[in-house]
Amino acid sequence: MKQRTMGRLGWRVGEIGYGMWGIGGGPGGFTGWDYDTAPLALDEAVERGCTFFDTAWVYGRGESERLLGALRSRHPEREMRLATKIPPLNREWPPRAQDTLDDVFPAQHVRDYTLRSIENLGVERIDLLQFHVWEDRWASQPGWQDVVAGLKDEGLIGGFGISVNRWEPTNCFAALDTGLVDAVQVIYNVFDQAPEDELFPRAAEEDIAIIARVPFDEGSLTGTLRADTVFPDEDWRAVYFGPENLPPTIERVEALRSVVPEGSTLPELALRFILHHPAVSVVIPGMRKPQHVHANLAVSDAAPLPADVLDELRAHRWDRTPTAWSM
Repeated sequence: MKQRTMGRLGWRVGEIGYGMWGIGGGPGGFTGWDYDTAPLALDEAVERGCTFFDTAWVYGRGESERLLGALRSRHPEREMRLATKIPPLNREWPPRAQDTLDDVFPAQHVRDYTLRSIENLGVERIDLLQFHVWEDRWASQPGWQDVVAGLKDEGLIGGFGISVNRWEPTNCFAALDTGLVDAVQVIYNVFDQAPEDELFPRAAEEDIAIIARVPFDEGSLTGTLRADTVFPDEDWRAVYFGPENLPPTIERVEALRSVVPEGSTLPELALRFILHHPAVSVVIPGMRKPQHVHANLAVSDAAPLPADVLDELRAHRWDRTPTAWSM
């Protein structure tokens, strides 16, 4: 596994990390989780050099964090960096236009969930604590700044980050101005290339870590979806891949197939595209089975994408704006 540096935090991590939403289960997420298989997949990741694990309290309402804590207990000799996220108090993803900072991240709520996550993870300090949503209109307010600075000073967190809302890669610049943000988690993939425009240059200049999430566009870039794919009602992809989004997505995925190098796969191409950019500190595909872990982590051994393939992929950029179905 090739290593990269997490910005000014200075940590060296495997460039392919582990996104732990899918294995966490619970309402409002992905269906198909399996708590018996999850530890096997996580163990496989550790054995293959994965060192960065990204979870959140809402993934299974703490279950994903507890799975991660158990993993750490099974491998005490392995260096791991654990990242988690504070849920919005009002449980709105993303925030609504009228939501205030006190509606979403009041100081006591942030502290309470930090301590809850510490207990679930079985650690004394969380390596990277993140806000699970964000609006830059809150950036100048002292409430979040004070609690984050306090958690750092007390040694309860090593670093602080923001997971920015879908297709809003610059909706964090005012927060970056405070100097408190060490990492930004952003959607970046073959379709969603907009972070390259402004966020990545600024992150590189200020030594801010970039965590690339949703590398497979919620599954479309694995190439397994079809025009007649239907998800269970309780799976959030039933909304995301509804009639507004599924047909154009399938069309764009089919157009991508001709770009896949001989002997490679579409998921491999998707990960290699993300890893081509030096601003990316780590990419976090979701992996629920050991075979997913094996395939995804093996991509780190691949050579960089040729320049002509990268040029072709630029034509597949798909600039979108947030909508009711995309949240």
